[in-house]
Amino acid sequence: MNTSTNMSTNMSTNMNMNMRLKVLVSSLALLTLPAVHKAQALTNVTSQFQVTATVSGTCTLSTNTLAFGTYSPSGAALAGSTTVVATCTNTTPYTLSFNAGATSGGTISQRLMANGAATLKYNLYTTAADTTLLGDGTSSSSTIAGTGTGAAQTSTIYGLIPTGQYVTIGSYSDTITATISY
Repeated sequence: MNTSTNMSTNMSTNMNMNMRLKVLVSSLALLTLPAVHKAQALTNVTSQFQVTATVSGTCTLSTNTLAFGTYSPSGAALAGSTTVVATCTNTTPYTLSFNAGATSGGTISQRLMANGAATLKYNLYTTAADTTLLGDGTSSSSTIAGTGTGAAQTSTIYGLIPTGQYVTIGSYSDTITATISY
């Protein structure tokens, strides 16, 4: 009975080993199938597309106050200056122009600041020498021309209050409109 039991055990062990071997071979075969399938699925098809944009010319303008300070009619003419800053897209040509101001009666050739009904004469110029009027291109005035660089470009505006104006004491002001055309 021992021999028969041993034979039966050996057969059973062999069958188990054969079964395990079959399962192992089947598992390995299954593991390689996705790899073969994946290799076939990795065919690449490419296409190209363009990326475009159109940049339009544009400008911005910022201004600062021209504060002359205290004026004395018996003293020398009072000079002052301020800046305007233009920022335009690269290579965009532009022109800065300036109106006559908001005070009634003011012109480009003779601007006025007001204190109630009283006025004080002044003007704007392109240089500190105060020889070329700054305006809109009329009344023998000049504008400021430039070409944008993509960065802020600063222009200096010069002002002058002539001497000898014995007006009412107080604070005088005017508002200039600066325009950038491009």
